[in-house]
Amino acid sequence: MIRKKQKENQKCVLGLATGSSPIAVYEELVRMHREEGLSFENVITFNLDEYYGLEKTHKESYYYFMHHHLFNHVNIPAENVNIPSGTVALEELEQWCDDYERKIEAAGGLDFQLLGIGRTGHIGFNEPGSAIDSKTRVVSLAHITKEDAADDFEGIENVPATAVTMGIGTVRSAKRIVLLAWGAKKSKIVKEAIEEEISSNVPATYLRQHPNTTFVFDEEAASKLSSHHLENQDLYEPCD
Repeated sequence: MIRKKQKENQKCVLGLATGSSPIAVYEELVRMHREEGLSFENVITFNLDEYYGLEKTHKESYYYFMHHHLFNHVNIPAENVNIPSGTVALEELEQWCDDYERKIEAAGGLDFQLLGIGRTGHIGFNEPGSAIDSKTRVVSLAHITKEDAADDFEGIENVPATAVTMGIGTVRSAKRIVLLAWGAKKSKIVKEAIEEEISSNVPATYLRQHPNTTFVFDEEAASKLSSHHLENQDLYEPCD
């Protein structure tokens, strides 16, 4: 997509995720930049979320994560990188979120959105109860989400209680979506995301109503899926 847009002299607008799931994707993009000359000069990025209250320099901030794993190693212009701020004053935060939405629109919308999935079924930090048309906003993090981050923060008491996240409506506005899930810990929520009724109880189920979404799982993450889903080759196929 980046190369195609370059040939057409267009910007390529990417929605990016953090967490362990996309790290290998970023490693491959860095390799392609270094070894194959993949240029990021025409790329504009918008990250999904950020913990509220963390400075950019905090080692668990998503600003730090993205620069460590991707941005410091490719030639993307600094002004093309957009990451939700965790330090905007509370009284200014609503306007900041509205401006983030407008900036995505001004860039032409998201060409591609990369996602992981949390054990609550969240995409970004859209926890259960999030509306299908939700936009960028401040959210409270579920206890399970904080538990999963506890080791990184050296204790659940140190995990921020809130975050800034793109909304489900923002995510679903992307022209192309790919969700990644690896490992047995994700198998239960993967089954729910694929097989349960579409509802705000598992926000990832809303992606099944998107016309151009792909779920990518390893065998462990897919291990609880019903056999009729695994055998339906119109929907699923193995990948290397």
